[in-house]
Amino acid sequence: MFSAARLQRLRRVLKWLLMMVVDSHLDLAWNALSWNRDLNRSVPEIRSSEAGMAGQGRAMNTVAFPEMRQGEVAVCLATLLARASGLNEPLLDYRTREIACAMAKGQLAYYRVMEAQGILRMLRDWPSVESHLGEWKERRGDSAIIGFILSMEGADPILSPNSVTEWWDQGLRVVGLAHFGVSAYAHGTGCQGRLTGRGRDLLRAMQEVGMILDVTHLSDASFWEAVELFSGPILASHNNCRALVPGDRQLSDEQIRYLIGRGSVIGAVSDAWMLYPEWVAGETPRTVVTLGVVADHIDRICQLAGNALHSAIGSDLDGGYGAEQCPCDLDTIADLQKIPNLLRKKGYKEKDIEAILHGNWLRFFQNAWSHPARQHATLGA
Repeated sequence: MFSAARLQRLRRVLKWLLMMVVDSHLDLAWNALSWNRDLNRSVPEIRSSEAGMAGQGRAMNTVAFPEMRQGEVAVCLATLLARASGLNEPLLDYRTREIACAMAKGQLAYYRVMEAQGILRMLRDWPSVESHLGEWKERRGDSAIIGFILSMEGADPILSPNSVTEWWDQGLRVVGLAHFGVSAYAHGTGCQGRLTGRGRDLLRAMQEVGMILDVTHLSDASFWEAVELFSGPILASHNNCRALVPGDRQLSDEQIRYLIGRGSVIGAVSDAWMLYPEWVAGETPRTVVTLGVVADHIDRICQLAGNALHSAIGSDLDGGYGAEQCPCDLDTIADLQKIPNLLRKKGYKEKDIEAILHGNWLRFFQNAWSHPARQHATLGA
């Protein structure tokens, strides 16, 4: 039997063996407010509180603050998610964009409450990221504050391009124009079409303040028009590869190559329907998908790039589903720590694995925030 002191020492050693993670897509506030989850409780505690509740993902969550700390998730892109797409999906769609705006501001209020309690820390610029990482390395463990960069998944809550400066002042740094369906600004997953006139105006306003464009969920036509118009920083927060899993939710090789050329980073997703071509929710057994498939998508992006500088983690865990729709060897977000060994088995060197787990996102944001917003190139007509 180990003594309590020796067990404590072993735990400290194991923590130092873990690799820091930057996860570029987590719907934390949406889970807290719309799913009524107390993310300060552990994953098992949240599952127990939801026992007997009907609906996909209930009692099967994978994300909570304790497990994020256990999995060394030092920084994430945390979303504002409220849309007015007309799809009428419960917990997501609202009858007007004004209501969606109010819901997004409620989610922002949640992040501010978590900040005030010393649980989360909003990261608005590169110096704040550097300072946060220095503290994280000192405090790693149960008391560590989790850093987040505020992003918006679907821009319906931005009521007009004139509102961009207000959102910027409140900390919003990354915006995706659409989610599923049609937004006020673009066509998203599951439909075809270009940007709207307001979408083009929104891109101009975003570029003027230095906002980062997230091309995730854009239809192909909206994607290509957006990247042609927008000359500021571009990322793909949570996307897999269409060559491995067909469908418009994934990126084509042509799109991936274009993003590589723009210096973008692409976050690999852990949602099973984006990992297995024949996935049917509620029918396909979890055993057909492992984290090894996530590593396959990471590897394909690296092969297309010829290096490991553009692939990363954008897990999208608890993005409207739970463990029932995750790789079978992932129980909580802490299991993202299994990815490094999967990459080692593919022959990746430690410096490349570190780049994929955190370094690429850190480099991206350092570059994106290295110049004053007003120095960004002006959008073409």
